[in-house]
Amino acid sequence: MRNERVRAARGPALGLCFLWWVIAMATPPQAEVRKSLVERLGFRPDAKVLIINGDDFGMNHADTVATIQAMKSGGVTSATIMVPCPWFPMVVDFAKQNPQANLGLHLTLTSEWKRYKWGPVLGRTAVPSLVDELGYFYADVQSVYRHAKLDEVEREVRAQVDRALKAGIDVTHVDSHMGTLQYDPKYHELYIKIAKDYKLPCRIAGRELMRARNAEYLLDLADRLGVLYPDRLYTDGPKKVEDTERFWRARFQEIEAGKVSEIFIHAGLLTPEMEATTGTWHQRTADSDFFGRPDTLAALRSAGIERLSYRELRHLQRAGKPMLRAASYGW
Repeated sequence: MRNERVRAARGPALGLCFLWWVIAMATPPQAEVRKSLVERLGFRPDAKVLIINGDDFGMNHADTVATIQAMKSGGVTSATIMVPCPWFPMVVDFAKQNPQANLGLHLTLTSEWKRYKWGPVLGRTAVPSLVDELGYFYADVQSVYRHAKLDEVEREVRAQVDRALKAGIDVTHVDSHMGTLQYDPKYHELYIKIAKDYKLPCRIAGRELMRARNAEYLLDLADRLGVLYPDRLYTDGPKKVEDTERFWRARFQEIEAGKVSEIFIHAGLLTPEMEATTGTWHQRTADSDFFGRPDTLAALRSAGIERLSYRELRHLQRAGKPMLRAASYGW
């Protein structure tokens, strides 16, 4: 009788446990809250994280020297190299002597200056749709889109990456000179896929801007392929040379908490070469001066900004975990 009473008591309890198990199995688990890029990089969730990139590295001598100075000061945390340009060998030499420098590639398909030109690393006959009648890259983005064949674009872009790697540069990321690889969706897709193939993060406009341009699907493509990019890209700069310091100090105050942001400058020195080859030498020099000053680093700290380079993004993309954060930038 006692055993029968025990079995009778257990019956409802076992049935209830089975019912709970059925309900648990039928209920979908709560979606895991995905950590922000800031958190995945090892920062606190509300950190203001900023990449300061120097574009056009290697374009001419003055730009190359100014970019090196800005990186050594710590005001610029990453720089991107124009592989087809004449001063690329100087950049290669610098990279070998300074392996701590965070160097990506400013993938180049245009040659915008009237009296200073360059062309494809593959040569004019290998990619004829990319060059004008003199064998130089076209001067503007729309001319590229009118003439270029996408397969030749891909071959040239990959050749630029391969040349940098062969030269011994530890490439940390890619971006696009004059945005040529980003304004046309076909080019942008290619750009992301090449970044994926070389396991590199890349510069892409933020989700809000991409959504406004009906191009958010490109960010989704990058996410599917595991390509990392900053949350927010600021594309503007000072309108007047005399506004340089005021503009950048105000920009520091606008950097959003909980996001990885990027700003970029084009460095330069006020030299006869810079004046003869570009039309923007005054602004380039002003930006270089500002980001090379110790009080600019103090302004970044005062704004609560944590500096970052693309090397940390590359490590996270490849290893799936944050790298040991740099104690400082500059040397």
